[in-house]
Amino acid sequence: MNDLANSTMTQDSQPARIDFNTPELQRKRRLRALKDRLTRWYVLVGGLAVLAAITLIFFYLAYVVLPLFQGAELTSRQALQPAWLKEEAGKPLMIALEEQNLVGMRVSDQGQVLFFDTKTGEALERVDLPIPAGVQVSSIGTDQPGSSMVMLGLSNGQALVFTHTYKITYPDNKKTITPTIDYPYGKQPFVLDEQARVLEHVSASVNGDTLLLAGSTGAHLQVIALTRSENMMTAEVTTEQTRIELPQMTETVKNIFIDPRQQWLYVINGRATADVFSLRDKSLNGRYTLAQSADTEVTATAQLVGGISLIIGDSHGGLAQWFMARDPDGESRFKQIRTFQLGTSPIVQIDAEERRKGFIALDAEGKLGVFHSTAHRTLLVESVAQGPGILALSPRANRIMIEEPGRLLPLKLHNPHPEVSFSALWGKVWYENYDAPKYVWQSTASNTDFEPKLSLSPLTFGTLKAAFYAMILAAPLAIAAAIYTAYFMAPGMRRKVKPVIELMEAMPTVILGFFAGLFLAPYLEGHLPGVFSLFLLMPVGILLAGFTWSRLPESIRLRVPDGWEAAILIPVILLTGWFALGMSPYLESWLFGGDMRLWITNDLGITYDQRNALVVGIAMGFAVIPNIYSIAEDAVFSVPRSLTLGSLALGATPWQTLTRVVILTASPGIFSALMIGMGRAVGETMIVLMATGNTPVMEMNLFEGMRTLAANVAVEMPESEVGGSHYRVLFLAALVLLMFTFVMNTLAELIRQRLRKKYSSL
Repeated sequence: MNDLANSTMTQDSQPARIDFNTPELQRKRRLRALKDRLTRWYVLVGGLAVLAAITLIFFYLAYVVLPLFQGAELTSRQALQPAWLKEEAGKPLMIALEEQNLVGMRVSDQGQVLFFDTKTGEALERVDLPIPAGVQVSSIGTDQPGSSMVMLGLSNGQALVFTHTYKITYPDNKKTITPTIDYPYGKQPFVLDEQARVLEHVSASVNGDTLLLAGSTGAHLQVIALTRSENMMTAEVTTEQTRIELPQMTETVKNIFIDPRQQWLYVINGRATADVFSLRDKSLNGRYTLAQSADTEVTATAQLVGGISLIIGDSHGGLAQWFMARDPDGESRFKQIRTFQLGTSPIVQIDAEERRKGFIALDAEGKLGVFHSTAHRTLLVESVAQGPGILALSPRANRIMIEEPGRLLPLKLHNPHPEVSFSALWGKVWYENYDAPKYVWQSTASNTDFEPKLSLSPLTFGTLKAAFYAMILAAPLAIAAAIYTAYFMAPGMRRKVKPVIELMEAMPTVILGFFAGLFLAPYLEGHLPGVFSLFLLMPVGILLAGFTWSRLPESIRLRVPDGWEAAILIPVILLTGWFALGMSPYLESWLFGGDMRLWITNDLGITYDQRNALVVGIAMGFAVIPNIYSIAEDAVFSVPRSLTLGSLALGATPWQTLTRVVILTASPGIFSALMIGMGRAVGETMIVLMATGNTPVMEMNLFEGMRTLAANVAVEMPESEVGGSHYRVLFLAALVLLMFTFVMNTLAELIRQRLRKKYSSL
C-alpha cells in the first residue's frame, strides 16, 4: 500500500510539460519580431532623415553663398556701324547710357549732342548746344558719378553747364523714352578765364544751392562759385558769382576734380603729381606723388560714386585708389589706399559705377577690366576692342558701350556681387572717411553713395564674446551643482531639486531676453557696486557658513539628515544677496563719488553701455545652466556605485573618491555637457537680440554690447533683398554658424571618446 502511494506521489510530483509551440505563443513571437523590425527600421530611417536634413541644409546654404565669390561675365553683341558715326564730324568727347539701356548720348567737340538707339545704332535726335559762333569745345567734365550734369570747357575761356534727362511715356501702351537737354543755370556760358584762354580741363560740383566750376589753362587754375538764393516774399531767384583765388602751380594740369562737399580740389599735374587745395581755406593742403617709380606717368583718372575717392591709372597698366584721410596728428592727407593691375599697357579711360564702389578701365590695347574698390577685387580682365576708345557704363552697371573709329561695341556685363571678397569679410578694410582700416559691419545706409561694410569678423567676435561670458557664469555653477546633487545630496532632496532646475529650461528665451533688456539691464546699471560685491561676498559667505557648520556640536549637526545640509545654504544665500545689494548705494557713495558708471567712463576710460556683455552673461548663463546641469548630473550619477564603495573601502576619503574616481569616470559626460552648453550659447538669438545694443564692435569690454551672427540674421534677413549681396552674406553668416557648431561638436566628440577610452578601466 505504501508502494502504491509512493508510486502515485511520484507520478503526481512530476512537473507538467509546457508547450511553447502553441499557435498563440507563435503569434506573439511573430508580432514581437515584427515590432522589433519596424522599430529598427523606424530608428534607422529617422536617423538617416536627420542626417539628410542637416546635409541638405548645409548644401542649400552653400548653394546660396557660392555666387558671392564668382567673378564678372562679359557677353559681346554684334558691333553697330550706324551711318551717322561715319558721317559725324568732330571728335567724340563723351558717351553715356540711360537707365533702361535703350538710349545712348554722344557729345562731340563741335558742340553737338546726339541721342541714338543702343540696339540698332539709329540716330534719334540731335541737339546743338548754345555755343558762341567760332568757338570750339575744348574739354568736358561731369559732376560725380550718378549725376546728369555735364560741363563743357570752351576755347574762349567760358564754360557751359547742361543736364541730360530721359522722360518715359507710354503712348498706345508702348514704352517711349524721350531724351531732353536742360540748362538749369541758363544757356549763357560762364566766364571762367577772363583772358579768354582755352579751358583744357574742367570740373563741376553741385552741393545744395552752390554750383562750383573749376577749369585750367595750362598751369593756371580758375574756380568760381555760383550761389542761388530765392526771395521768400517775391519768389525771385538771384545768382551770386564768387571767384575763388588759389595758389598757382608751375606744371601743366592733366585733370581736375572737386570734392562733393566742396571742401577739396584735386589737381592732377605733371607726370604723376597731385596737388590738393582746401577750398575753405583757399590754401594748398599738399603735393603728393602718385607713382611708385620715376618712369610711371598718370594717364587716366576718375571719381568713384560719392566723389570721395579718385581712381588713378598709369602708363604701366596700374590703378590706384586715393582719398583724404587723417594722420595720427589730425591733419587730412591724400593717401593711397589700394592698388589694382589691368595689364602692362597705359590706361586710357576709367568709368565708375553710379550705385556701387566699382569701376571699369580700358587700356591702350583694348583690354577691359572690371574692379571693385572696397572688396579689392579684380572681377574680370578681357580684351574687347582693337585699341583705345570712348567708354560708357550704364547706370545699372550691366551694359558697356565702346566707341571705336567707325563702330560701336555693345557689351553685356553680369556682375551681381562685386562687393564681397574674403578680405572684405574677414580682414580689416580701409573705408572712405575712415582714418585707418577697421572691422565694420554696416549693411545699409540712407544714401546711394553708401559703401557696404560687410565684415563678419565683429559678428563672429560678438558670438564668441557672448558665449564666453555666459559660460563663465553657467559652467562653474552647473557643474558644481551637478556634482553635489549626484554625489552628496540625499535621494529625497535630489528628487526635488533636479526637476526644478531642469524646469528652468522650459522658460522661453524671449521671456528671458525681455526681462534682461527691460529690467535686469537698468537694475545692474543702478546697482553696480552691489552686483560686484555680490560676486565676491557670495563665495565667502558660503565658505563661512560651511566652516561655522563644521564647528557646531555634533548634537546639532546630527539633527540634519545626511545629504540635506544644502538646505541650510538657502537662507545664507538670501541674506548675503540682501546685504550686498543693500550696501550698493553706500559703496557707490563712499568709493565712486556717487556714480560708479561715470567713474568707469571718466576715470577708467572704459565705455559703458546699459545693455552690455554683463547683462547677456547673466541672462544667457541662466538659460544655459539647465542644459549643462542635467547632462553632467546624469553622467556623475551614472558612475557605478561599486567604484565609489570600493574606493571608500580602500581608505579614500569621500573627497578623494570624488576627485580621483567619480569625476574622472564621468569626465566624458561632463565634457559633453559643457560642449552642448557652449553650442546653445553660440546659437542663442533672442536673449542677445533683446539684451544687447546689437552694436557690431570688436571689444572684449564687459560693459559694451555686441552683435552675434544669429541675432544679425534675425534682425536683417526680413529687410534684405532676396538674391542680393546682403541677403547672401546673411546666409554666409548662417553657414559660418553651422560650420562652427559642427566643428566644435566634432572636436567635442573626439575628445569625449578619448576620455572614455582613457578612464574606462577605472
